Amino acid sequence: MRMMMTTTTMMTIIASPLFLVSTCRVWACSFRDWGQVDSIGLMQCVAAVQLRDTDGVDYEDTRLHKNTLLFLKDLRANNKRSWLKTNDGEYRRSLKDWESFVETLTPKIIDADDTIPELPIKDVVFRIYRDIRFSKDPTPYKPHYSAAWSRTGRKGPYACYYVHVEPGRCMVGGGLWHPDNEALARLRASIDERPHRIRRVLMNPRFRKTFLPNAKANEKSVLSAFAAANKENALKTKPKLLHHKDIELLKLRNYTIGKKLDDKDLLAEDAQDRVMSVISAMVEFVTFLNSVVRPDPNLDSDSDEAEGGEEEEEEAEGDDDESDDL
Repeated sequence: MRMMMTTTTMMTIIASPLFLVSTCRVWACSFRDWGQVDSIGLMQCVAAVQLRDTDGVDYEDTRLHKNTLLFLKDLRANNKRSWLKTNDGEYRRSLKDWESFVETLTPKIIDADDTIPELPIKDVVFRIYRDIRFSKDPTPYKPHYSAAWSRTGRKGPYACYYVHVEPGRCMVGGGLWHPDNEALARLRASIDERPHRIRRVLMNPRFRKTFLPNAKANEKSVLSAFAAANKENALKTKPKLLHHKDIELLKLRNYTIGKKLDDKDLLAEDAQDRVMSVISAMVEFVTFLNSVVRPDPNLDSDSDEAEGGEEEEEEAEGDDDESDDL
């Protein structure tokens, strides 16, 4: 005869104005006979933490709420599943705030770059869950929110626009991060055969002032600053083109740029205008990268003759400026 016995051994309830925690330990014992235990189970139940006060500030679609950044700050300090489970309400409220911000920002990005399509929010926003199967970092969550807009959303071979929200580390950027071998080969071929194209993009005054503000207004300084910003994962040894004038660009494996934002920029009433001022400054850069790695067969690129003329003019200007100290 089989008999099931369930005994509640302890229940503790702790209450305060800020949180309520209820812990229940239940022992489940199964006996084949009166003297043998088959299994013992333990269950813990923890109630949710109360939501933060909004301090009279409403949640708005076109800017982030301060509670969203406070949640991410707390997540960074308590990066474990049990903590997120007890703070699930705050997580869901902050995620909704972030997704609303992304949804209202998307049409503005499409206006700036009409190659960006309207995509479902899930194809643009990155999830906070980390894959820790092969990682030395055991933390299960990313302590930030992020989104990427490209012709295929956050995934795919195209250069993208990227927004990253993390307390003290907010930024807007874009480009190609870890492109595949075919795309990388096309970029290097473009730099080798028609280097004036990438130089022209990087020397754009608005681009340079937004993303490379410490570089002087000459090609040598700007190219060095761009290469330094992308030095992570760059080739340690030089490619075959040993004496190429753009050897530092040819060694790169990432072609990205970014600009840091203050947390308050994303909380301001004109938060999306501040983000778009950065994104609009990189449209030419993203367009150039896509024209190289994924050229549109329906569009003709600029003629070599026209670009060559611009190259000679730019090189002449660059020679005058290269006498400046870097």
